[in-house]
Amino acid sequence: MPDMFLSPYRVLDVTGPLGFLAGRILADLGADVIKVEAPGGDLSRRWPPFHEHHGGRQSLYWLAFNANKRGITLDLEAANGRFVLRELARSADVLVESFPPGYLAQHQLAYEQLHRENPRLVFVSITPYGQNGGHSGYPASDIEIMAASGAMSLAGEADGEPMRVSVPQAAQWAGSEAAMGALTALVYRTQSGRGQWVDVSAQAAVLAALAHAPVFWDLNRVNPERAGVYITGRSVSGARMRAFWPCQDGWINFIVYGGSAGRHTNQQLVAWMEERGMGADALRRIDWRRFTVPELTQEQVDAIEAPIGAFLATLTKQEFLAEAMARQMLGYPVSSAEDIHRDPQLDARAFWQQVGGGRPGGAIRYPGGFAVVDGERLPIRRPAPEVGEHNDEVYGHLVHDSPTVV
Repeated sequence: MPDMFLSPYRVLDVTGPLGFLAGRILADLGADVIKVEAPGGDLSRRWPPFHEHHGGRQSLYWLAFNANKRGITLDLEAANGRFVLRELARSADVLVESFPPGYLAQHQLAYEQLHRENPRLVFVSITPYGQNGGHSGYPASDIEIMAASGAMSLAGEADGEPMRVSVPQAAQWAGSEAAMGALTALVYRTQSGRGQWVDVSAQAAVLAALAHAPVFWDLNRVNPERAGVYITGRSVSGARMRAFWPCQDGWINFIVYGGSAGRHTNQQLVAWMEERGMGADALRRIDWRRFTVPELTQEQVDAIEAPIGAFLATLTKQEFLAEAMARQMLGYPVSSAEDIHRDPQLDARAFWQQVGGGRPGGAIRYPGGFAVVDGERLPIRRPAPEVGEHNDEVYGHLVHDSPTVV
């Protein structure tokens, strides 16, 4: 691949798990990202699940979010450790950190202090609630951030408890927002010559992913609610409609739309059901050219969905996908992790990459870079670093005896 987008830039990644993805995105784009850990390594190295059960050394979480980075160890509680970070920051383009507000200031490593020594430095802070406000000093795990953002109020069954996605999500939303903030600040720097302080709140980052929810009342005069496999807010009567349907080997995502969006799909579904001998009078009576949803009652919705549900329950996911594509219908099977692992579309686009064949546990099949550029996928150039793997390499220009500093 030709020169990467960010190959001229150096990034210091001084984050915990809340910021890992920010550094990974910048690294995937070609930046020289240096992951800074405390001596002994980041605690997330011991988070399960583990690759081939090789203990904490091979945490899949660590391996996933720190590929393409170099790694050094540095004790910020020690004066010489803080000195080394300041020296590294003098020539860095971006520093990404996720310490509690005020921590770096106590150690003379705050934005204002580093910016005086390197006015071009883009400084990105990622915290649960931001740098100011009454909650800024609160610690939070994924479940607290998902709760505080409102995301959990919309997830789960209508009459059940609020729920969250089982795999932590808040850090990934925060990390992607932080990467976007860093890139935006770098663009500004090309115009002004000066770096900026990017303040990322994980709570606000998750809320941004729910952008439809705050304006729901303004548009529909109803608030979005938990609905499980259903969606609400489409009918003035308050009727709920199915979005996910059980099938022979899992679930199918399919929604009965009205208007031009649903006309072709609805007509094709009815024809398919008739061909299979599962046609229904409730569907035959509908003029799909004029069919709309906003004024449907729950009774009407149930009459439409009952025969559709019975039909979809006879299909496998692959049967639905093949026929839906052939008929140009809207809808898609809900993929499991196993489905994704063997997805022919991902294989066709060279999405997977074997990484780290020389490391303990052998090579791992990684999801590749997130974009294809000029026909080539952004590559994983190196596996996640071992503890202090690049100390000598990075510190070589600062000291003659790197173990003394580290």
